[in-house]
Amino acid sequence: VPGPACYRRGGPLTVTDANVLLGRIQPQHFPHVFGPAADQPLDPGIVENRFAALTTAINAATGSNLRSEAVADGFLTVAVENMAHAIKHISVQRGRDVGRYVLNCFGGAGGQHACRIADALGMTTVLIHPLAGVLSAYGMGLAQVRAIREHAVERVLSADLLPQLAAIGDDLAAAAMAQAQHQGTDAASFHLERRLQLKYQGTDTPLAVDEADIATMTAAFTEQHRQRFGFIMAERPLVVEAVVVEAIGTMARSEESATEPAADRPPALPVEHVRAWFDTGWETTPVFRRDDLAAAAVIDGPAIIVEANATTVVECGWRAAMTPRRHL
Repeated sequence: VPGPACYRRGGPLTVTDANVLLGRIQPQHFPHVFGPAADQPLDPGIVENRFAALTTAINAATGSNLRSEAVADGFLTVAVENMAHAIKHISVQRGRDVGRYVLNCFGGAGGQHACRIADALGMTTVLIHPLAGVLSAYGMGLAQVRAIREHAVERVLSADLLPQLAAIGDDLAAAAMAQAQHQGTDAASFHLERRLQLKYQGTDTPLAVDEADIATMTAAFTEQHRQRFGFIMAERPLVVEAVVVEAIGTMARSEESATEPAADRPPALPVEHVRAWFDTGWETTPVFRRDDLAAAAVIDGPAIIVEANATTVVECGWRAAMTPRRHL
C-alpha cells in the first residue's frame, strides 16, 4: 500500500506499471482485488496518463522525441540490469560460471523478467515451478526449523585452542537445542552442525568451515578462499573469529507427481492475442493459460503465459516447454 499506480491507490509509477503499459501484463487476466475496497481490476488508464506526462517532461528537458513505450522499456532495462547485478554479486563474484546453471525463477513478477535476466547473465535455461508466484509462502511451509547460536573467539587457530573451541561448541549446542524445543519442535528431530568462522590474520572476511582437525579445516578454508578471491595467503596464520552451532529440524516433504504426455491431446490454443512490446517493437502476441498446457507442450516466443499467481513472458528467441511435473 499504495503499490504501483495501476493498483488504484494513488501509488507512483513502478516496474509493474511499465509492464502494464507494454502489454506484458494483461489486466483482464489479473484478479479484481485493487482499489480502496479491493474489488477492482488493474487500471491501465492511469498508467498511460502518467507515462505520457513523464515522457513529455523527459522530452522537454532533453530535447528528445521519445515515446511512452520507449521510456517504459528503458525502466525495464534498468530493472533487469539491477536484478542481474544482484545475481552476479552472489555468484560470479564467488567464482561461479552462471552460464552453466539454471535460473530458478520465483515471485509473481519473476516470470515477467526471467528471460531478459537470463540473457543479461548469459544463461540459457530458466525453471519456473508451478507455485513460483507464491514460492516464498510455499517454502515457509516446507522450510526446516533452525536455531543458531554463535560465540566470538578472535584467536589464532592452534592445537592448544581446539579443546576450548570444543567446549564452546558444546555450550552453544545445548543452547541451540533449548531454543529448538522452545519453538515447540521435538528435539529428537534435530541434528547439529558445528562450524568455525575462519579468516587470515589481518583481514576481516571470515569463511565458514565445518569443525574438524586443523589440517582439514585449513584445507577447506584455503579452497574456499581461492574460489572466492582467486588467491591464498599461505604465509599468514588463520584466526578463529567465531564458533557457530546450528540445530536443524527435519524438513517437510512434498512429492511432485509426474504426468505422462498425452499423445492424443491437441496442442493448447491461445485464449486471445494481444499487443505487447518486445525488442523489435509491438508484436501481436498469443496468451496461453498455464493450466491448459499439457506435459511436453511447447510454446515459442513471443508469448505470454498467465496463471492464478503469476505471469510469464516468453521473449523472442525463447521457447517454453512444460515438464511432466508441471514446471516450465
